[in-house]
Amino acid sequence: MSGSKILASIGRRLEGKVALITGGAAGIGKSTARLFTKHRAKVVIADIQDNVGQSVCNDIGADASFVHCDVAIEENIRDAVDSTVSKFGKLDIMFNNAGALDPRKSKITDNEAADFDRVLDVNVRGAFLGTKHAARVMVPAQRGSIINNGSVASVIGGVASHAYVASKHALVGLTKSAAAELGMFGIRVNCISPFLIVSSLIKPYAKIDPEEINRRMRGLTNLHGVALKEEDIALAALYFGSDESGYVSGQNFVIDGGFSAVSHAFGLFNQNVEAAQ
Repeated sequence: MSGSKILASIGRRLEGKVALITGGAAGIGKSTARLFTKHRAKVVIADIQDNVGQSVCNDIGADASFVHCDVAIEENIRDAVDSTVSKFGKLDIMFNNAGALDPRKSKITDNEAADFDRVLDVNVRGAFLGTKHAARVMVPAQRGSIINNGSVASVIGGVASHAYVASKHALVGLTKSAAAELGMFGIRVNCISPFLIVSSLIKPYAKIDPEEINRRMRGLTNLHGVALKEEDIALAALYFGSDESGYVSGQNFVIDGGFSAVSHAFGLFNQNVEAAQ
């Protein structure tokens, strides 16, 4: 693409595309919905927070609409996909963004099975159902992009509850498996795995001030002077939803400031050596 065409395309990277975003009423989903519409997409926000979701749509304008959806219930996902196609004529981008978290307990023996099941219902079953029903309408069109919202917990352990870590590892497996099947229909499936962002999902379980959490997290990453924001994840979703990622599928894109690439034990070792000298 020539420089002039690239400049002309800025601000309309999703022109003519239709996206369905689960968990789109707040946090990463809300930021993504706003960014997608700025790039000329039509967006359907699917969430269990009816009033909040409708308010976001009202704020965005005519390019966004809301549908009630509990991603763990297949009928809800099916209806959300059908509603999107009915309103806008097609579905180009499915962002399985909705997520659940449970209290982190140091001992697995203290974990409740009901908490484990709830997290997997939303994080894994929800993404499976979203992928299934998106594929139902994308396969006949022979195109589409399915994006799953993962976590740095998809590549390492010990950073969240057992249920959350297990669910995000499973999500990467689902991403790769779906990409292997759906590629023959021109459908791309990818996962975005960010580092911790203090969002409405985390705040109920936070025992310290959110700003203090952010400060501690910045100290853990290898990339200093930069703070991860919801908009960073939205920008990654924009890339995977656009034609710019036309040959990218089956990937788990980790956005963690180098956290999972660095041995933090080695860093502590260096600090101890320097202190001893």
